[in-house]
Amino acid sequence: MQKITPYLWFEREAKEAAEFYSAVFNDSFGSSDDTSRIKDTTTLYDTPSGTVDIVAIEISGQEFTLMSAGLLFKFNPSISFLIACNIKEEVETLWGKLSKNGTALMELGEYPFSEKYGWAQDKYGLSWQVMFMGEHEIKQRITPTLMFVGDVCGKAEEAVNFYASVFRTVEVGAILLYTEGEEPDREGTVKHAAFTLEGQDFAAMDSARSHGFAFNEAISFMVHCENQEEVDYYWRKLTAAPEAEQCGWLKDPYGVSWQVVPDELEKLLRDNDSEKTERVMKAMLQMKKIDISGLRRAYEGIE
Repeated sequence: MQKITPYLWFEREAKEAAEFYSAVFNDSFGSSDDTSRIKDTTTLYDTPSGTVDIVAIEISGQEFTLMSAGLLFKFNPSISFLIACNIKEEVETLWGKLSKNGTALMELGEYPFSEKYGWAQDKYGLSWQVMFMGEHEIKQRITPTLMFVGDVCGKAEEAVNFYASVFRTVEVGAILLYTEGEEPDREGTVKHAAFTLEGQDFAAMDSARSHGFAFNEAISFMVHCENQEEVDYYWRKLTAAPEAEQCGWLKDPYGVSWQVVPDELEKLLRDNDSEKTERVMKAMLQMKKIDISGLRRAYEGIE
């Protein structure tokens, strides 16, 4: 299991979207290493959002969790997923399928940084960048990319260094800065930064253009923790907005949403005994930071 999993909040289409993404990537990549699949589906009942579907999928080696929980948050391009391709035809195929019934943010074409590139929001509103990488070695097919805009524009490099200070296994790669003449972006802010957290590649950029959106809970990053000590550590390091703390969710100093979740929670919620899972769910909903001992007591029915 990945240490950090992108978590996508849908209104009601999690199952449908999981099938769509699995089919898109299986049809587009020929290598068996790029197999995409639905790993698990869990349904929770009687939550504040009603019946909630949670679907775990793997797309070309990248794990995602999709959740249907009502129209509380909408996807926007502040977080997108960059798909790296060695073949131009792959770019064209993926672009065609992901942009269909969606919105093109940067039309498919040739750009100074790639001979074939496009950026689109798919029919669910999720943002994808599809890029031809030429002969560059591709170690990770899909890379979460954070765009710092509005109040946090200019803080991408600071954020990368912050994340590098929080996680235990990190690597900060090349950071490309804007130069004079690239207005409205300010000289010295980040055009592109590459970094790795717990073996997973991420990217970040600043953008001073007027976008009208910001980071929100529609896309969060779930940190999988082995024990309470890890939960306490990541919660303490990441949280910066007490009003956003609920059910293991938090917001960091830059507005990015994270979930700090013990592995045991997933096991308890998958129990076949619906009374036990309902008690666990109710206990979790009353928590901010997750307390594993509290979950266990709820599971056993101990007041």
